[in-house]
Amino acid sequence: MRIYVGNLSFDTTESDLESAFTAHGTVDSANLVSDRYSGRSRGFGFVEMSNNSEAEAAIQAMNGKELQGRSLTVNEARPRESGGGGGGGQHRQQDRW
Repeated sequence: MRIYVGNLSFDTTESDLESAFTAHGTVDSANLVSDRYSGRSRGFGFVEMSNNSEAEAAIQAMNGKELQGRSLTVNEARPRESGGGGGGGQHRQQDRW
């Protein structure tokens, strides 16, 4: 199961995240999401656990728990929304005379 972990401190490392969840079961991976331009953490990440009952227990135990001074938001990750994305382009307005 893939678990979303939000409201992380910008100082949290993937190792910190993995350690916090290992107390509740076997962690397959822990990944932080970082800004593609600055490389700085965006304050959220994902933890993968293959045992669903351990993952559910981790979600219950970790949601609202404090890690490095921040109260975590933890829930089952939802699939990414397709479409949308990107943006930032400018719309050219036609001159009307």
